[in-house]
Amino acid sequence: MTHLLILVAASLAVVLVRHLRGNSTVSSPANRRSKPKRRVPVSFDAAAYGLVPRESLDPRRPGPPPSEGERKQSQAVADAAWDGDWRAAAAYVAAAGDDWDERWSRFELLREIAREDDEWLKAWRDADPDNCDAAALEADLMVHQAWAIRGGGFANEVPAENMARFRALLPAAIEAARRAALLDPENPAPWVVMVTAARGAQYKPDRFQPLWEGLVARAPHHYEGHWQGMQYWCAKWYGTNGKMMDFAEKAMDAAPPDSLLAGIYLHALSELEGRGCGVPIGSAATARLTAVARALSSARPDDPRVPGLRHLLAHYMGEAGMYGEALEQFRLIGRWCGAQVWAKQGDPVEAFHAARAEAARKSNAQPLPPEERTKNTDIALHP
Repeated sequence: MTHLLILVAASLAVVLVRHLRGNSTVSSPANRRSKPKRRVPVSFDAAAYGLVPRESLDPRRPGPPPSEGERKQSQAVADAAWDGDWRAAAAYVAAAGDDWDERWSRFELLREIAREDDEWLKAWRDADPDNCDAAALEADLMVHQAWAIRGGGFANEVPAENMARFRALLPAAIEAARRAALLDPENPAPWVVMVTAARGAQYKPDRFQPLWEGLVARAPHHYEGHWQGMQYWCAKWYGTNGKMMDFAEKAMDAAPPDSLLAGIYLHALSELEGRGCGVPIGSAATARLTAVARALSSARPDDPRVPGLRHLLAHYMGEAGMYGEALEQFRLIGRWCGAQVWAKQGDPVEAFHAARAEAARKSNAQPLPPEERTKNTDIALHP
């Protein structure tokens, strides 16, 4: 079967879409306002501060592309599935074992493959009806189908027929996920699906809480699960700004040192900003951002979640007046500036370049020696 969609870098692309949406909220007057544009002095020499020159910035993506090996693996899984062989997909997700974040990342790749053509998933379900991953994936697709029908507008902007279909699909997806959970009591994937669907299904906190407890009992630090939990407790759903921040801070405090769960705090700040609310300032907020930087520094260098989080961290460090720390994040980011936090300000290249120029100027950083400038920019241009 010939498909026009080629999953070049699909495994990374899916992860980037997930973590960029931390900057995306339902459109509202608050997030339609654009910030006053910063002006970059003509004399600003990015290379003098260990930054990639403006003309070398790349707005096509937030971070480097996946390796050739990763691209080939993703394509091979997709091609096998589209040719009717579900076994490669089953083996691919199972190979992650009980690394539940990695397993979910692979699960998301399978979702994207199934959204293009799901005949292979139906064959998998028929051939192995007791497989939890396949059953959870089927439920997960129902959730995404429901949201596609609803769209991203306010409730009063959604046609009544679409809203009715949305409301009907989500409870069915939750029941499908419950059945999937019975197939493998240790697998958190069905619980992530239920937690994701709960807010759209209008689950009040007393109904949401057992789902949340079921998830964290199996995977206490599940990144996607916590992102969905943070969404549930935000003000536009069933919480408040305070409850959302409390949730994010508790997740951050409970995270192990090598976990990226601290990044949920940045996504919570993005929700606040998207609603036109002020972000926390002061010593406590500074300590939080410093802790996030520490978590990112201990992460696996090729973890695809890291670049998107660095963009958010650099932005909020700048907002908090931590200009020297922000400058270091900009150095680590390198030439990639295609993150939503910059794109929503207009031209991502201009917004990114202006933010790092401001960080350099307000940090009172001194220009680097010529030999250091070359070294830093070479690393940034050729990661």
